[in-house]
Amino acid sequence: MAEKANKDAAKEKAAEKQEEVAVAEQKATEETQQPQEELSLKQKDPKKFLEEFNWHNYEEGIDPIDDGKLEEFEKLVAENFVDTLDDEVVEGEVVHITDRDAIIDINAKSEGVISLNEFRYNPDLKEGDKVEVLIDVREDSTGQLILSHRKARTIKAWERVNEAHDEGTIVNGYVKCRTKGGMIVDVFGIEAFLPGSQIDVKPIRDYDAYVGKTMEFKVVKINHEFKNVVVSHKALIEADIEEQKKEIIGQLEKGQVLEGVVKNITSYGVFVDLGGVDGLVHITDLSWSRINHPNEIVDLDQKLNVVILDFDEDKTRIQLGLKQLKPHPWEALGDDLKVGDKVKGKVVVIADYGAFIEVAEGVEGLIHVSEMSWSTHLRSAQDFVNVGDEVEAQILTMDKEDRKMSLGIKQLTPDPWTDITSKYPVGSRHTGIVRNFTNFGVFVELEEGIDGLIYISDLSWTKKIKHPSEFTEIGAELDVVVLELDVEGRKLSLGHKQTEENPWDKYQDEFAVGTKHTAKIDEIVDKGATIEFNDDITAFVPKRHLEKEDGTDLQKGEEAEFQIIEFNKEFKKVVASHMVIHKEEEAKIVKAAAKKQAAQAEESKTTLGDANQKLQELKDKMDGK
Repeated sequence: MAEKANKDAAKEKAAEKQEEVAVAEQKATEETQQPQEELSLKQKDPKKFLEEFNWHNYEEGIDPIDDGKLEEFEKLVAENFVDTLDDEVVEGEVVHITDRDAIIDINAKSEGVISLNEFRYNPDLKEGDKVEVLIDVREDSTGQLILSHRKARTIKAWERVNEAHDEGTIVNGYVKCRTKGGMIVDVFGIEAFLPGSQIDVKPIRDYDAYVGKTMEFKVVKINHEFKNVVVSHKALIEADIEEQKKEIIGQLEKGQVLEGVVKNITSYGVFVDLGGVDGLVHITDLSWSRINHPNEIVDLDQKLNVVILDFDEDKTRIQLGLKQLKPHPWEALGDDLKVGDKVKGKVVVIADYGAFIEVAEGVEGLIHVSEMSWSTHLRSAQDFVNVGDEVEAQILTMDKEDRKMSLGIKQLTPDPWTDITSKYPVGSRHTGIVRNFTNFGVFVELEEGIDGLIYISDLSWTKKIKHPSEFTEIGAELDVVVLELDVEGRKLSLGHKQTEENPWDKYQDEFAVGTKHTAKIDEIVDKGATIEFNDDITAFVPKRHLEKEDGTDLQKGEEAEFQIIEFNKEFKKVVASHMVIHKEEEAKIVKAAAKKQAAQAEESKTTLGDANQKLQELKDKMDGK
């Protein structure tokens, strides 16, 4: 029923409008028509007059009309009628508001109707307000003129957006919500995209803080094909900042102290906004003390005073300092601090060559690794201290001008070499720990600060050792005997094999030259073979001495009897032969045969001599002698 009442009201308004138009038409026709008959017809029924008017005769000039009257007629029509072209936005007046619709007068023959849903953004709409509309339907089935305010707003909005983009003007927008990578902004009723990088000149961490705000923007990009609009708030700020930047840069001087705001924190320093110009405080210029990260000193958005250290010729790179606003800690050191004093500090840095100790804020001393222990065998500083440790040390050297200090830890304990001759006399036996290997020997620690060297030749009486790792390992305990002691040079020569008797003393008799022993061929080498008589004695057999009685050579794993043909205790060298065994038997046989033959020859010689003598005697007898 309400809808019908609305339509009836609209029709009444339309009828009233038509009546007004008819009156206007009547007046116009009365003034423009000259003949009396036509004038009376206009007065009686102007609508019928317009319908029956012979426009053809008028256009052909058959029915002439006074030009002045015609212009007045056209003016009257233009004032009372609107040329309702498609896609043309016109302004109308709200003449009546119902429960669901708004009746709009656009100076047409009838009022138009717009649903109140299109005015939800304007809940305060009232009669007499001016609104922009677009003719959606010229006449519906009931002859009603249908208008659209939403479409009119859209068309006008795009016109305004394009104009703002072309002319570079500033527009107001309402930030509706967050989206991926930025914000959605309502500009003239169009949803535009505001990238996160275009919100402000500084990085934005809380996007939600901008939702619901009305801000100024600049239209930076329009994609007509996809109906996309991109706006920027940063562009407006940059324009203002650029002016401020020029003004600030022109006044920069080295040593000048300025107030700034921490804009960004990185691992290598802090960027400070000086009011349009950014400067960098390097991590080394934040504090006189060592720090691992700038966030130990400053926070984001923190206000602080900084001093200008340097800038390039174009003043585009500005180097700032924070620690320079305080006096150097070395200058605050008291005169009573001197070499030999004991100080306490925290380990801040460890290097291969030592550790840096902070004895006061910004004042560091170096403990070289050689000053961490009385041991002459150098190790890594990490074997003694760790970062963060609180240590006590003694000042060894101090140079306030160069701001350098060397410290020592070992000086706080007695020097173990002071009574070395009484504790470790030559010939004394001790147990030490293997600390390090070299190609020529083993370093053994007898106590903290007392290291000794065992040469590789003093590790074993019998074994041939190519590298100390073949004999022992790091951290193993080893029995030693002090062989030599050099107090001035702080050197200790040790021996391990001397803790046992030399087995070669007894082997000298057991394996004397000419003795025979049975063994297996252990390895075949280029120039012969090796055989092991026991765990200590390994003998070498030259190749020609491998020959057996049948003329072949002994092979690996074959057991045979060998005779020692060389024994050298000093060089631990033993040479054996199998060949001499059977060659010796052969020589004996040859010698016996020769002896027998000689005996036989002698015997034959004696018998022949006797025969000759008897024969001579017979001859002499016969000769009368």
